Amino acid sequence: MKVLIIENEVYLAQSISIKLSDLGYNCDIINAYDEFNHEKFYDIILLSTNTDNFLKAVEKFKKNIVILMISYISTDTVANPLKMGASDYIQKPFMIEELLRKIEHYQGFKKLSNLNKAYKNYTFSSLKTIKLPPYNYKKIKLPLVIKSNKQSYADAFVFNYINECNKTLFYMDFSMDNDIEQVIQAYTQSDLLFLSNFQVLKSPEREKILDFIQNKAVILHTIINAEDLGLTCIDFNDDDRNISSNEILTIDEYVKYIILTYQNIFPDTDLSKKLGISRKSLWEKRKKYGISRKK
Repeated sequence: MKVLIIENEVYLAQSISIKLSDLGYNCDIINAYDEFNHEKFYDIILLSTNTDNFLKAVEKFKKNIVILMISYISTDTVANPLKMGASDYIQKPFMIEELLRKIEHYQGFKKLSNLNKAYKNYTFSSLKTIKLPPYNYKKIKLPLVIKSNKQSYADAFVFNYINECNKTLFYMDFSMDNDIEQVIQAYTQSDLLFLSNFQVLKSPEREKILDFIQNKAVILHTIINAEDLGLTCIDFNDDDRNISSNEILTIDEYVKYIILTYQNIFPDTDLSKKLGISRKSLWEKRKKYGISRKK
């Protein structure tokens, strides 16, 4: 990480540089923004508000991590620079440990922000080709069940919903993880719960989830009949497209679909016979597809 220290108190600047350099940071020092070499890039700017033209530095580096080093708190030294894009401030004199804590905090925050943006862009890019009927998402009442054999249809609906309604999301795929308690705890940490592959749960687990989600902001996805769940349901009617229409499934897609749909209906002996494979092969298929077997 490259750090630019803009500070006209030479001793303070050198002290910060030495301590950060010992921790692996690459530091440069200038007395004022006017000395900045515009050909260089820095991840972190430590900016003294006692230096000349420090607001020009805030404007220049507002997309970077900018931590103001201030002598006193005022509109000019704190409020206005923060509005312009500075990340945070620290008041002199300060402990280097406190400055380091702020640096690490904003490094982590920026990393998570970039990662979240990348995931969001990838998700919407992957789902943009899926054509759903038009919905007024802001008027949709929750909890809601989505019945679809295609996970991508449910995913597209949910991501359209959170985008239109500006909601945060917690997602759990029951075919990968069936920690019901985690679902209950997660409800307080997000605006919307998206629970996928409800059909893989056994009856007692289904009842527990159905009892819990009553009157809550939850979208439940399943590939089996949802009419008897007692909740508003959107059925994308994609059964034929998945099994017998013009869309041809790969062998892996077909086997995964059959396992997810029928593993809680038939014992493994019957299910493996219907698929024409051994029980050992059935176990290997589950491992390959990441499907957990409910006991």
